[in-house]
Amino acid sequence: MGKKRLYELAKELGLSSKELIAKAKEINININNHMSNIESDEEKLIRDLFLKKEEEKKEDKKIDRKAVTSTDIKNKNMSNYYNTKKNIKKEENVFNDSYINDDYEKEYSNDKTSKKIRKISQSKKSENNKKKVNIKWDKKKEKKTSENQPKNDEPIISKKPIKIGSSISVKELSEKIGKSVAEIIKKLLLLGIVATINQEIDFDTASLIADEFGIKIEKAIEKDDEELLLQEEEDREEDLKPRPPVVTIMGHVDHGKTSLLDAIRQTNVIATEAGGITQHIGAYMVNIDGKKITFLDTPGHEAFTAMRARGAKVTDIAVLVVAADDGVMPQTIEAINHAKAANVTIIVAINKIDKSGANPDRVKQELTEHGLIPEDWGGDTICVPVSAKKKIGIENLLEMILLVAEMQELKANPNKKARGTVIEAKLDKSRGPVATVLIQNGTLNIGDYFIVGNTYGKVRTMTDDKGKNVKKAGPSMPVEITGLSEVPDAGDIFITVNDEKTARTISEKRKEKYREEHLQSSQKISLDDLFNQIQAGKVKELNIIIKADVQGSVEALKQSLEKLSNDEVKIKAIHGGVGAITETDVMFASASNAIIIGFNVRPQPSAATLAEKHKVDIRLYRVIYDAIEDMQSAMKGMLEPEYKEVVTGHAEVRAIFKASSVGTIAGCYVTDGKVNRNNEARVIRDGVVIYEGKIASLKRFKDDAREVNAGFECGITLEKFNDIKEGDIIETYTMEAVPRK
Repeated sequence: MGKKRLYELAKELGLSSKELIAKAKEINININNHMSNIESDEEKLIRDLFLKKEEEKKEDKKIDRKAVTSTDIKNKNMSNYYNTKKNIKKEENVFNDSYINDDYEKEYSNDKTSKKIRKISQSKKSENNKKKVNIKWDKKKEKKTSENQPKNDEPIISKKPIKIGSSISVKELSEKIGKSVAEIIKKLLLLGIVATINQEIDFDTASLIADEFGIKIEKAIEKDDEELLLQEEEDREEDLKPRPPVVTIMGHVDHGKTSLLDAIRQTNVIATEAGGITQHIGAYMVNIDGKKITFLDTPGHEAFTAMRARGAKVTDIAVLVVAADDGVMPQTIEAINHAKAANVTIIVAINKIDKSGANPDRVKQELTEHGLIPEDWGGDTICVPVSAKKKIGIENLLEMILLVAEMQELKANPNKKARGTVIEAKLDKSRGPVATVLIQNGTLNIGDYFIVGNTYGKVRTMTDDKGKNVKKAGPSMPVEITGLSEVPDAGDIFITVNDEKTARTISEKRKEKYREEHLQSSQKISLDDLFNQIQAGKVKELNIIIKADVQGSVEALKQSLEKLSNDEVKIKAIHGGVGAITETDVMFASASNAIIIGFNVRPQPSAATLAEKHKVDIRLYRVIYDAIEDMQSAMKGMLEPEYKEVVTGHAEVRAIFKASSVGTIAGCYVTDGKVNRNNEARVIRDGVVIYEGKIASLKRFKDDAREVNAGFECGITLEKFNDIKEGDIIETYTMEAVPRK
């Protein structure tokens, strides 16, 4: 027999790796972890020990069966004895009843006046009962009158002082001191205070009124509601139940993180991302052989450091994806540092092993430089060679994840109020603010009130990662919820509360704190002449307003741009939000002399005209590092000549026609400008750009048209895009070269 891994032997014996390690130590076999190799002699010893224990268990079961059969026989004999006794008693009772009835019939059978005697006796009994009832009623009345009579001799003084907060309503005070609302209002009027039943009065006023009635009041030490919420009670061991592990896929850009997760999930997600780069965190739950694993896909570019760090906070295991042909890169090192700081177990997936230039040994060598020593080399880091494209080594990787999770013994209490973290948040036109929440402890139900960051709400709907509606969400389950008052920030702590009042008061307090910290400057600024103003000493602080399609991008862009601050100028994001650039954003930018940066969003037509009027600089980007490069070059005074986008017209989609040979034809009405066949086009839905490309064909009725002016209808087809819906706006534009000054 050859060498065998411990976890493989554990599978054969039907034990967990941890139990097998403990049993091996009983017979003086030293094993460090589940990946350790076992010699053939050691395997025999373990198997013999396991067989002996099984034989002992069988013998114990035989003895128990014998004992059970003997007790059953005794119980049956006893039950028969008691049943015979009961039958004898029943027969005696029947005999006695029949004997009494016979005597009764003999006495009254020959008597004609028997019926009259019965009637008289019944009437006498009813009169006696009435008298008894009247006596009882009179006694009750006497008790009530004695209770209602005021005792003038003894003053009413409560034994224990009543505790109240810094303020209390008149109704609550009346309930606590046991006096009517009218009496309290009278006393307030004598003090010169006009108050209603629901009006709040302070502690001093309440204590004066209580003294009038001879009642003592003490001020309760009020703890902040936020402190009480954040204080999480320790769970008892019997309440804890196993939960699925939360796994974060981390690594450098274009090393195949989303492709690997795609191979696991067997669905295509990468096509929906701009340029094949993951721009948002996605949370997915995967079922493997009856065991669930929750995956978080964090973006790989360095600009999304904040999003990746947030992913490491909520995770149990980090899968570090490193390309076999590329090796360890800056973002790989960054991911290692985040995982180490969060004390998260790292499993390395060496991807792209099917490529010609793949060198897994070089990757392992580079990993040792950063403290990750592979198990093959005598370390404790699990390294699994995989190919996401050809689906090689995927099963082995999943097996390793489940083994590590088993060793960690991950548990949570599902029978308590839910707590979690916001993974992503966005604004939906039909559903309003929507947040993807990962439940970490407790169970979230539909109808629960919650507080998350500065916002609050009530759970209206819950959908899982597959888009199915769910009523409950337990630990380690990612769900998309609706019912929020505003869009929360990604990474905010999600806590359920008892009622709406508590949630509202806490969110209002948090908003007040935010307003106090919120500052506005009074300088006018443009990105084009930013360097000149820095040199002149006019700019000390550059304010920016960030608008993006999802909250995670806002946070990442904010942190990336603020990092560019130097000794001469400080970049400050004064506002960040989700959705299209509106008039209020332009007015805010005008008042605070800020630059608006739009990421994956477009300005509303009214906002664009207002920006021109107030000379507010709006910059629109599709890729995050373009925004960073522009800001860096603006600060250095090295802005290169660029092509300016000139919008030629807008067309509203009013009808959709489908043709098998052509695809989807958009029946449009040109609202302003003109649509040219050679122009570039973009499809805007709810202020968010969902497509950018070229116009495939432009027609007026059945004839091809070169251009269609405002006020006319036309048919438009777009290149490689058929997901057009009624209400979409097709914006056409051209690129014109504009020299820099």
